Amino acid sequence: MVQGTSTFPITRVKNSRRESVDFDNLPFGTVWSDHMFVADYADGAWSRGKIQPYGPIEIHPSAKALQYAVSGFEGFKAHRIPTGECAVFRPDMNRNRLNRTAQRLMMPEVPEELFFDAMRELLEVDKDWLPDADQGALYIRPSYFGITPTLTVAPGDAFRLVIMTCPVGGYFSDDISLTITQEYVRAFPGGTGSNKLAGNYAPTMLASALAQKQGYHNVVWLDGVERRYIEECGVMNVFFVIDGTVVTPPLEGTILPGVNRDSAIQLLADLGIPCEERRVSVDELREAAAAGILEEMFGCGTAAAIAPVGRLGLEDEDITLELRSDSVANRLKAELFGIQTGTIEDRHGWLMRL
Repeated sequence: MVQGTSTFPITRVKNSRRESVDFDNLPFGTVWSDHMFVADYADGAWSRGKIQPYGPIEIHPSAKALQYAVSGFEGFKAHRIPTGECAVFRPDMNRNRLNRTAQRLMMPEVPEELFFDAMRELLEVDKDWLPDADQGALYIRPSYFGITPTLTVAPGDAFRLVIMTCPVGGYFSDDISLTITQEYVRAFPGGTGSNKLAGNYAPTMLASALAQKQGYHNVVWLDGVERRYIEECGVMNVFFVIDGTVVTPPLEGTILPGVNRDSAIQLLADLGIPCEERRVSVDELREAAAAGILEEMFGCGTAAAIAPVGRLGLEDEDITLELRSDSVANRLKAELFGIQTGTIEDRHGWLMRL
């Protein structure tokens, strides 16, 4: 962790909530650490920023974020490694993606120094909230949004960056079940599917809720033009193992370029497992299942890491996928977790140690 004089003014909580939290039974995204970082952009410049107790913030009801969803966010994790240090997994990719989202929303970039200094110092202040490796991780959520109080349909000139953290356990404890949705789409060409906009997520909730009523965890999203090709699953990138080869849909502007997706593709190469980035149709999956060569399917994302799929609903039929202990998904999950927690060599330089 960073030691010495802070770059930002710090207002600490009088009484930490840390001791009231059961770190062996952590839910996802509902228990927040004691502090958060806040910085504003106005008059063409960033404020110094500050670290303050986590809690409500003041915002105009006419703010761009509330009226027109001028808002983006990121999510990544810090783990405790065997040395006792905090190691953050590939935060440079998240910062770059946040700025691509900002560009799409006509918001100013978040400077590299501001982003990383804020992250480091917030983690130093709340270092006691970092779980042990076997308990979970510390999830880091930067949220960046417009605060200009006007109803004009324009980006505005005032913005706020908030970085908060929460200790989390596993997102899925077992395999998941998914069903294809033909009625709804997540993204379409020329849209914002490749950016992490807050507005991308609210419209997905209805489809997810309908899938859950049918007994599935979530949906498989198809392309927005032909509604034939697989794009994502739930809030994750998706991978298939077909006849010994891993296949994942290509990044063509409608799919979020996930950090763990990028990591998984590199780790597959390390493991000598063939991987193709290409389109996968519903018909191909149906035919592969009938031929007995659809071997695996798994989701890949920050929250869940690697989530094997045990049941896939293909419109008029359910496909059951065997979950083997030596599966590609399990091998990837072990490799990724080992690197993140410092028990496997960080051969690609992905960890930022604090």
